[in-house]
Amino acid sequence: MPNTDCELIAELKVALISQRYSPVVAGNYCAYARVFLDYLALRRIPINEVTEAQVAHYLHHAIAMFRKRHGRSPGPYWHSIPRSGIHALLRLAQGQWPPAPKATCAADALRFAICDEYETWLREERGLAEPSIYALMWEGRNFLAWQLDRCGVDSLMEMAVGDIDRYMETRTPHQTRKSVKDVAERLRSILRYLHRTGRTAIDLSPHVIAPLLYAYEGVPSILERDQIAAVLRVAGQDKTPIGLRDHAILQLLATYGLRSSEIRNLRIEDIDWRAEAIRIRHTKTRACSYLPLMAPVGEAVLAYLRAGRPETDAREVFIRTRAPYRKLGMLASAVRRRLHDAGVEPPGKSGPHIFRHARAVEMLRSAVPQKIIGDMLGHRSAESTAPYLKLATEDLRDIALCVPGREVRS
Repeated sequence: MPNTDCELIAELKVALISQRYSPVVAGNYCAYARVFLDYLALRRIPINEVTEAQVAHYLHHAIAMFRKRHGRSPGPYWHSIPRSGIHALLRLAQGQWPPAPKATCAADALRFAICDEYETWLREERGLAEPSIYALMWEGRNFLAWQLDRCGVDSLMEMAVGDIDRYMETRTPHQTRKSVKDVAERLRSILRYLHRTGRTAIDLSPHVIAPLLYAYEGVPSILERDQIAAVLRVAGQDKTPIGLRDHAILQLLATYGLRSSEIRNLRIEDIDWRAEAIRIRHTKTRACSYLPLMAPVGEAVLAYLRAGRPETDAREVFIRTRAPYRKLGMLASAVRRRLHDAGVEPPGKSGPHIFRHARAVEMLRSAVPQKIIGDMLGHRSAESTAPYLKLATEDLRDIALCVPGREVRS
């Protein structure tokens, strides 16, 4: 292998070890990366020009070679090991992986240009939060790709209501009414922007048809107090690093009713141990709340920091349990796992948000004013808190109303 390849593999090993990969995993990744470099050398493909299609082709080749060598197919997840090693190598060699998409035709160039401008507008002029930008950008890219690939680069100015209807037909099968409404709102946004920037002759956004949703329709799932206690108790019995982490997360969910993103973005410096306070960065409003650090929460987080959190330079409190050690991703799978362990089966959705609903209902039943509930939940207006009122409707069954009536004489 050329010296440049040897140096690249040595640099890869140093990078993996610095990211806290175990020596065994780092060695496996480097071994597969070395074989991949040999494969490229035989085909005279420079490492800095490798594409995603070439990596996919190599993985098919690697599976075929495994089958030829061992007389059997590899396990269903075997390919993830060489793929991870190759991706780490390509991130090191190219600086970014997957690579940024390159325009291969005029339609691609136009779509990339519009999307870049649209994202800047959403971020700088509208000031939207990252999750909202991500959702709007996904819809925008998908719509533009659908329209430009189908009708060409000159089709935007000639778009009509029929085009919008056909796009909605491709997006709405098997979706709930709420999901269809979300698609419609995101589509309206990109259509308004296209007209605002002079790329469409008329504003087509008013012609996007969405289902009518009634205020507060559909009661979401909540957990009762004994169910929450059972989940916390079972999770607290798991003293492994992942168990300590999940227990701390569940304590935050149950005590404060936080959003998933607010827990994932919680940083070390947000907890003031001396003042027994915790700062919450609300992702939707970009405001901060300062809440008292309740004893069960503080004890659970401290136990995780002492015995469960891996060594890392990341400032977020909750970290992945496997290298590379970075901010934790979505919480839904961890919550579902702990609910299952406790034998708790909500009738509807079973993600982190059901703890938020439960906390709101508990405060409502304790006669906490709606304004205070909204402040704790990080709501911008009272209208955002109002939907939680419907979750306490069962309490009305306990109220006996004395309705006056006419006396019946015999």
